[in-house]
Amino acid sequence: MLFAAIGFVIGGASDLAIDLIWIGTALRAKISLRQESAHCWKRKPATHSKFAIFVPAWDESAVIEAMLDHSIEKVTGHDVDIFVGYYPNDRKTGDILKRVAVRGGRVVPVRAPRPGPTTKADCLNAIWRGMVEAESDKGYRFDAIILHDAEDLIHASELALYDRLLPGLDFVQLPVLPLPDPHSRWIGNSYCDEFAEAHGKAMTVRQSLGAAIPSAGTGCAISRKALAGLAEQRGGVPFDADSLTEDYELGLRIAEAGGKGIFARCRDEDGSLIAVRSHFPSKLGTAVRQKTRWIMGIALSGWDRLGWRGGWAERWMRLRDRGTILAAMVLFAAYAALALAALLGAAALLGHYEMPEIDPLLRVLLWINFGLLIWRLLMRAGFTAHAYGWREGLRAIPRTITSNIVAMMAARRATGRYLFGGSDGAKRWEKTHHVFPDTTLL
Repeated sequence: MLFAAIGFVIGGASDLAIDLIWIGTALRAKISLRQESAHCWKRKPATHSKFAIFVPAWDESAVIEAMLDHSIEKVTGHDVDIFVGYYPNDRKTGDILKRVAVRGGRVVPVRAPRPGPTTKADCLNAIWRGMVEAESDKGYRFDAIILHDAEDLIHASELALYDRLLPGLDFVQLPVLPLPDPHSRWIGNSYCDEFAEAHGKAMTVRQSLGAAIPSAGTGCAISRKALAGLAEQRGGVPFDADSLTEDYELGLRIAEAGGKGIFARCRDEDGSLIAVRSHFPSKLGTAVRQKTRWIMGIALSGWDRLGWRGGWAERWMRLRDRGTILAAMVLFAAYAALALAALLGAAALLGHYEMPEIDPLLRVLLWINFGLLIWRLLMRAGFTAHAYGWREGLRAIPRTITSNIVAMMAARRATGRYLFGGSDGAKRWEKTHHVFPDTTLL
């Protein structure tokens, strides 16, 4: 209990500092969530950039056709080609891509040289080579590359926003807005709570402090010049094929190279947030697998690969990113202490045990933890309610337990995989089942 109490005070103090910085920034600069309705990005002139959308795909035959048809509809009016990477041993996805390419005209299938699954970064490198070859054949050059996943819903104003913001920038990240799943209110919808708070508050705080903006791997645009610079450093390809979280690393490496990136939280004329929407894992096993990859890539391998660079703000953000393993240990200790206290309390009621007095220092820590917990739950509920309505905001409070369970299971799995590796030590794209939504219901 003492270990958990100290850990919660340290982590809670860091979270509280983020909250206070966000509140202070909003009050001082009058940048609040409501002010996003001001269409400030519309004041910038259109540049009519030529875009290449990268979509890496492994075993995506269930969603890729619907995603591409929807994307083609949303990018109408823009100069854009959609490059989709697939593997030679994924025949179903490849056949669909060839059919859509003939029908739509904008889709360019790119076959990876090796059977899959490799890493997502390796697939993106294959797409990069395909784009460079297309540029050479057609005699033109793309201005920027946009990353998307095979299950994404592209916002109708996304490309217009990139077109106005990218000149003078190297990287633009949009918010990710998970779609609520009525069939998975406690697992799938826990992603709604996490992203509502992370992309409504934490990312804006990173930007206000001058820390690097990590890519979410989807809904981000990178200038052709910035990606070409990374490719020169890496022997012709911009992504590190050994990385499990190439998306997270991308934004940080662009910043380390002197590039300028922003997190753009803007609204369209109808008031809708310009964001990427998609369904996230709805089952416990798939959620644990996905978060295992995030923890391994960011908290464990990211420590090895990226080190500790930058000023105090950058180091603080990297510490927060990499604290998930320790946070899971603290959570496990807290739940274990709670269970043991309940058992001992029951034994005391039956007269088989005498509960000892709680140490005064521990008592103080527990009261501080209680206050921090109430504050944290209110903040999460508030951001979820802002994005999804008050009912989901209320559900976000008990869903915190679900998020904690998934985090503890993923941390245990990630630590084991990191320390002992797989049977052959190879890094592979760990597949999660994707569902494309019925767009008529949105």
